Amino acid sequence: MQVTNPTERLTDAALLAMLHAAADKAQAMGQPQCIVIVDPSAVDLAVLRMTGARVLSLRSARAKAQTAASTGKPSAALPEAVRSAIAAATEGTMTGLPGGLPIWRNGVLLGGIGVGSGSGAQDVEVAEAALAAIGATAQP
Repeated sequence: MQVTNPTERLTDAALLAMLHAAADKAQAMGQPQCIVIVDPSAVDLAVLRMTGARVLSLRSARAKAQTAASTGKPSAALPEAVRSAIAAATEGTMTGLPGGLPIWRNGVLLGGIGVGSGSGAQDVEVAEAALAAIGATAQP
């Protein structure tokens, strides 16, 4: 009987590459961001609040990352009809705000990234830059 499964995880080097790419993108657009990367069980792996990013955006960035990791879909894909109920039931750890993307690589869900402090479109653009840095996508 097999009692364990092999697990793929983001390496420290991958996390640093993602943070660097995200921060570079945010800096290029002139919008400091909060960036949170979580594993598939929504545990923080890397957190960056760029100088000038809104302090409370760190909370929304974390919720976006947790939502993406938990569902395997972008945070904005959370159906409008259930957003308030899910946010209340999870004490704000899930959100339908744009800026959260799952981290898929080779068909494996490695976690989620959440970005906050800019517009929804800016947040998504920064998250996409982080995924590209490691050859990941937002879909399996």
